[in-house]
Amino acid sequence: MRGKGAVRPAGRPLRAASALTLATLAALLTGCHGPADAPVGSARPTSDRPSGYGAQFLAIGECSSFGTTSFTEVPCASERAAARVVARYDGTAADGPLCPSATDFVLHISEQRAQGDEDGDGAIPQGYACMRNLEPPHPGAPGAGGGPRTIPGDCVYGSGDGQVRETACDGSGPRKPQYKVMKAAADRTECPASTTLYVQLGGRDPVGCARRL
Repeated sequence: MRGKGAVRPAGRPLRAASALTLATLAALLTGCHGPADAPVGSARPTSDRPSGYGAQFLAIGECSSFGTTSFTEVPCASERAAARVVARYDGTAADGPLCPSATDFVLHISEQRAQGDEDGDGAIPQGYACMRNLEPPHPGAPGAGGGPRTIPGDCVYGSGDGQVRETACDGSGPRKPQYKVMKAAADRTECPASTTLYVQLGGRDPVGCARRL
């Protein structure tokens, strides 16, 4: 579910935008989705007062708990732990590397002063953590209808204005699926003959080869 383009095999690939807005962190835990027209990379809750547990705040392999307006780092064995960091990058998600395909959601971390920071200089740099829920649901799984990325196995529908948006392949979402991304390719020429829609995925293989359902 990202970007713009005509819903036809010719022309530039459509970008697909994520169906999850994650308006609240509580919605993440229940598997609830935000409005279907949310743009990809829509704002996730950012902690104003993060509290680090390990040497680096939300390092790879560490876990976070959730509240309605903030999150904290906690031991993964804690009953408060809800999701694990699968990748961690400095900077902004718009300018940085894509999260792994297994990512359920993204936590955006504000630059701020705090104790127990990463390098002992009293600051936590701006960054983002790619998170996977410790328990189902996993909205970023192929066909589940959510997550920050559109990947092979995901389904989309035409939302108008030359855009497509992700929805659950099993029809459980608010909109029925119209196309399914069967393959990620480096170029449209690598898509199978059955392809009826190209979806812009980003990354090393940026073209999604989708067929009508």
